[in-house]
Amino acid sequence: MLMTKVVNVMTISVETKPSKRAVNLRVDAKMLDEAKALDINLSATLEQALATTLKAQREAKWIEEHKPAMEALNKFVQKNGLWSDGMRYF
Repeated sequence: MLMTKVVNVMTISVETKPSKRAVNLRVDAKMLDEAKALDINLSATLEQALATTLKAQREAKWIEEHKPAMEALNKFVQKNGLWSDGMRYF
């Protein structure tokens, strides 16, 4: 994460690393052995997979939370059309 702080006229950029925490996990032994043999960075792999999963979960939660508003907008557009309907020629 890159943080930028403006001090008077000078800009100072400081690279900060996210805090890390040690965790204990249970992983299939054969998969772990193969990953080690292939020199796969388990921490980086988990972080990448977790980031992907978190993003998908946040998106699903956002859609669920905003579903009533999206349905209301769709209903409004079906009833009233779009403001630009008379301007399109395709």
